[in-house]
Amino acid sequence: MSRQVFNGTSSSLNFSTRITGNGCSHTNLREDDLDSLRFELTKTEDEIQTLRQVLLAKEKYAADIRRQLGMSPLSNMKQNLSKGWQEVQTSAPYLTASATLEDISNSSAYVRTRDGLSQAGQVTSAALSNVGVAITRRLAQMRALPLPSPPRTLSHTISVPSMRHSSTFKSIEEIVGSVKSDWRRIKR
Repeated sequence: MSRQVFNGTSSSLNFSTRITGNGCSHTNLREDDLDSLRFELTKTEDEIQTLRQVLLAKEKYAADIRRQLGMSPLSNMKQNLSKGWQEVQTSAPYLTASATLEDISNSSAYVRTRDGLSQAGQVTSAALSNVGVAITRRLAQMRALPLPSPPRTLSHTISVPSMRHSSTFKSIEEIVGSVKSDWRRIKR
């Protein structure tokens, strides 16, 4: 198997590989070949880690330069969106669709439909306005009418002592008493 090394050179490690029926690869390697592969793996993983660190440092440096230039992440996003929208507007599919929509909007069927819907909207608006005026008038008329009967004053028809002996009062008294005792149990 030939391997491309990061610096562009190619190291050639040839090993016999056998594919088993379940898709797993088994190699028949000698111990020194396994050591060589382990060394290559360690070296490659170290290179990957170094590249990650370099990339992180470069990203921080670029962010610092953007900050010094007064460019915020939001302005970058706006700039990217603007550039993307400009690319969309100049793309062939967009131009084709735009021309097709323009042709449709200039067609007689579209113009007749637009005008018909516009007239229907105007008629509906006028009808709803008339309904609103009629409802407002009726409410004003109802406000002017006297109330059906004069307001009544509340008077006690039963005395408080006789009320205490009624079944309704006793039922309410029992409910309040049980709620009070339940509250005391919960509070403890």
